[in-house]
Amino acid sequence: MKNPVSNLFKNERHAFIIKQINLHNKVLSSHLSKQLDVSEDTIRRDLAELASSGEILKVHGGALSKSYHYPAPQNSVYAQKEKKEIARKAIGLIENGMTILTEAGTTMLEMVRLIPDNLEVTFFTLSPLMALELSEYPLLTVILLGGQVDNSAQITVGEKTISDLAEIRVDLCFLGVDGINAKAGLTEMDWKVAQVKKAMIQSSEKLAILSISEKLNSEQKMRLCKIHTIDYLITELDPSDKRLLAYRKNIHCL
Repeated sequence: MKNPVSNLFKNERHAFIIKQINLHNKVLSSHLSKQLDVSEDTIRRDLAELASSGEILKVHGGALSKSYHYPAPQNSVYAQKEKKEIARKAIGLIENGMTILTEAGTTMLEMVRLIPDNLEVTFFTLSPLMALELSEYPLLTVILLGGQVDNSAQITVGEKTISDLAEIRVDLCFLGVDGINAKAGLTEMDWKVAQVKKAMIQSSEKLAILSISEKLNSEQKMRLCKIHTIDYLITELDPSDKRLLAYRKNIHCL
């Protein structure tokens, strides 16, 4: 089958890259090369041009959304209205005394900004940016799990992180997603990140997935878990929306 995004002109490739960064907050050069059916050298030049024009942040192996860095701006987030609605629903799952595990992501940051000042919970996080945002709340206990910071994912990865996750058991894990599909389950584009997210899932009593509806029915190459492993799927959609029909069979949709 012909690749629908192959043989694009440069401006079309740039538009595709920006779209992927908006959706996932990050892109990998190797992944884009396969998606667009061009060499990694071509992708590196594309990313360099987009970075030079101020549209993205180039990092080793890929690029990040400008809204994914510290200090995190609040006026340049893709689908911000939808992510604020997801954050509002997610906050409703948190109760005083709980232990929460989070990663990174613009939707996660929107959630943190809605935390009530009187909330007393413990947050474990893999994200230095999330730890900084959470530390603004005096009643929260914030624990940053150690390891090597992955530049493209902006979280800690590797054996140290996975080992630390194996030592904890949390009430609720908030996880972002690169791909979610009712048949394929949760998927991720990056192998190192996938190993850490699997460990996060194993460390959690309950799993809540935060995703804009645009990612529904998408799939990446690294499998994280089957769909029935998820306890809550939080989107901006009304829970009765027909786009959630396939997911409602196994998950509590919010």
